[in-house]
Amino acid sequence: MTEPATPTVSVAEKNAVVIGGTSGIGRAIALAFADDGADVVATSRHEDAVESTAEELRERGAETATVTCDVRDEESIEHLYDVAADALGEIDVLVNSAGSVAKAPVTEMEEPDWARDIDTNLTGVFRACQVFGREMDSGSIITISSMSAGQAREQRPAYCAAKSGVNGLTRAAAADLGPEVRVNAIEPGFVETPLAGDAFEEGTELREQIDERTPLERVAQPDEIAGAAVYLASDAASFTTGEMIKVDGGYDDSSL
Repeated sequence: MTEPATPTVSVAEKNAVVIGGTSGIGRAIALAFADDGADVVATSRHEDAVESTAEELRERGAETATVTCDVRDEESIEHLYDVAADALGEIDVLVNSAGSVAKAPVTEMEEPDWARDIDTNLTGVFRACQVFGREMDSGSIITISSMSAGQAREQRPAYCAAKSGVNGLTRAAAADLGPEVRVNAIEPGFVETPLAGDAFEEGTELREQIDERTPLERVAQPDEIAGAAVYLASDAASFTTGEMIKVDGGYDDSSL
């Protein structure tokens, strides 16, 4: 009797859409997918970034399309799906990586800043899961959460609240969309991205504190988060859904 083949950690020949895929973690995921043989549409609100990322994807051999998307607008997400499906065919993978961070203590945060973070980081994920979930017959949806979903972070009340909500939404969407579509989240730790700016620069007090509490003694690069996305999008993760995978270098939050 021939044993069934073991599923491999690969996204080759899959069709993927990465929202927030033109910078930081999202861009690293989009490029990793392309390097592994997937066709990828990477999108964001910024036309120049969409075009330059699409060119990088083509250089890696991926089929793609150039289309902007604002997760705060459901019609924009619907348009994204139509363009991506027309260019690639049936969508196998959706990655939700769009994000924003408003910084202020809870007593001082302006309500418009709170609303923008919640709308982008949480409600935008809901909209994308809803639009794509209605159309996907199988495959994987991956949300980019944060270790801040379960930890205290000074001056980031909206971001922490939104990421906590993303984890709950991930579990609920996994229950609603299964068994056909799997839904999981990645919880990155401290990552050097344009959104983080120079916050994690070496030599700063914050960076020293992070290194001291991280067994790997450093912060991550975006492509170190991409590996988890490749796994979750692959057939090797066929029995993984409703899960949060933390990629934080072992960061110790026990004193928080």
